[in-house]
Amino acid sequence: MTLAHIRISLMPSANSSCPAPSIPTLSDNNMPRACLATFLMITSFIPTINHFDIIATVALPDDDIFALDIVSKIYTDHDSTAKASSDFGHIVEAIPHGVFHPTSPADIAALIRLSISQSKPFTVAPCGQGHSARGQALASGGIVIDMRSMGRGDDNICRVNMSTDELWVDVGGEQLWIDILHATLKHGLAPRIWTDYLRITVGGTLSNGGIGGQVFRHGPQISNVHELDVVTGMGEMITCSPDKHSDLFFAALGGLGQFGVITRARIALEPAPKRVLWVRIAYSDVESFTSDQELLISKRSSGSGFDYIEGQVQLNRTLTEGRRSSSFFSASELDLLAELALRTGSTAIYYIEGAMYYNDDTASSVNQRLERLLEELSFAPGFTFVRDVSYVDFLDRVGREEQKLRSAGVWDVPHPWLNLFVPRSRILDFDAGVFKGILRDAKPVGLILMYPMNKDMWDDRMTAATPDDGEDDVFYAVGLLRSAVAAGELERLERENAAVLEFCDREGIGCKQYLPHHASPDGWRRHFGEKWSRVAALKRKYDPWAILSPGQGIFFPASAAVAGGSGSV
Repeated sequence: MTLAHIRISLMPSANSSCPAPSIPTLSDNNMPRACLATFLMITSFIPTINHFDIIATVALPDDDIFALDIVSKIYTDHDSTAKASSDFGHIVEAIPHGVFHPTSPADIAALIRLSISQSKPFTVAPCGQGHSARGQALASGGIVIDMRSMGRGDDNICRVNMSTDELWVDVGGEQLWIDILHATLKHGLAPRIWTDYLRITVGGTLSNGGIGGQVFRHGPQISNVHELDVVTGMGEMITCSPDKHSDLFFAALGGLGQFGVITRARIALEPAPKRVLWVRIAYSDVESFTSDQELLISKRSSGSGFDYIEGQVQLNRTLTEGRRSSSFFSASELDLLAELALRTGSTAIYYIEGAMYYNDDTASSVNQRLERLLEELSFAPGFTFVRDVSYVDFLDRVGREEQKLRSAGVWDVPHPWLNLFVPRSRILDFDAGVFKGILRDAKPVGLILMYPMNKDMWDDRMTAATPDDGEDDVFYAVGLLRSAVAAGELERLERENAAVLEFCDREGIGCKQYLPHHASPDGWRRHFGEKWSRVAALKRKYDPWAILSPGQGIFFPASAAVAGGSGSV
């Protein structure tokens, strides 16, 4: 008897409080004892069997229960678990019992059903590129799903499919945005909204929000999805949309992986440009900087302004004492910016980063469009910097910077990133307290982002949390994307982050964390605010054992579940 001829069925232990899962119970009382002995001998070499407390019976080869196949795809060797124990942040370590390599969404569903069939369900965390900073995609003592395995099976050669007529693309949750870009560009199309870094997965960004310079016009990535396939914490495979299973659809978008694993998304497309005027304009005062940014994001109709708008803050010391290289500015331009900081006495220089897209038929007029737009703005005279690049080069600019950082040995270092959404009404207070206060003398390695978004482009039915201030129709994304490249820097950066959060709390600024991390249940309740009761109810409905994405720390796994199996916070 070979492994291919063995199938097992899984049943809850007698003391389990879980309702019977939707897995058929199969047995064959006439199966020879020799076959059972062979089964036990073979499975004894699979190190995860004892941990899962599996009750197995032998079934005939034509059964459709794939539990043995599922267990065989769980890798428990040291190299596998070590790689799945950390993430991009290099701050948190959480060692899983194993790493699961699915080849289809059905594999993920079977793994989850395997978990909830146990008297003590194990936790499950989908992980794509692991680009989280605080262990959000880790599973201490549980199973990490290596989502990258999904495209490697024989029946999953291509998990990117398009409709050029209806302008959408179906993509697997494990797909990288850079691959989607290249696939859609072959048809002259592209998704409408991009994150700055494209070597991350669709499922990961849609579980958080997905923000970038096009949000002012199209909303975040989660506002540009037509349909999802989700595997819930009950092991159910559900296709959902705004009109079908809408509660799950809106819960999963920005849901931090708490309600299901996103295995497919249907994403809106638009015609793709060929070229980009990539522009940076500099400011020495924050009032002009924010005023101009808000003017620019009010120009939402296509062709009336920039197609992409972000902003950066460069602290004085990073200009005068920092590294003399940049992926955008030349050395002489950096010298000019340093002189601007010294001449004005500003603690920071602010940049609006804009992009104006064009094609062959608009190439002759794009420079005139840019000149007219710049005439409306109040930046420091003479501090306009323009690059003419391809659309792909512009979108993948951070990918090229990654290669430089890897070569310099400063990519795989701790990244204590802090991302905040700040109400517009308090952004100047934030600037005064943080950039001109807490971080005034800092010399960080990394970026500080600061740019506004229109709140009405965020659908409040989604789980993602935005600032509660009802008087503001605009809020700012502020990203302290700093790296600890020397001994002792991590502790210092962590103290500064804590000081920023304490300042915001003390001053009542009303920030919300993006890519959030909260150390207490009360922190999560305050994070979700009025959405909390809905979030908790949806968790009970779609993941009652609270086994999904435990690294977020929102719900405690209900391993000793009370009747009904609801997790608690």
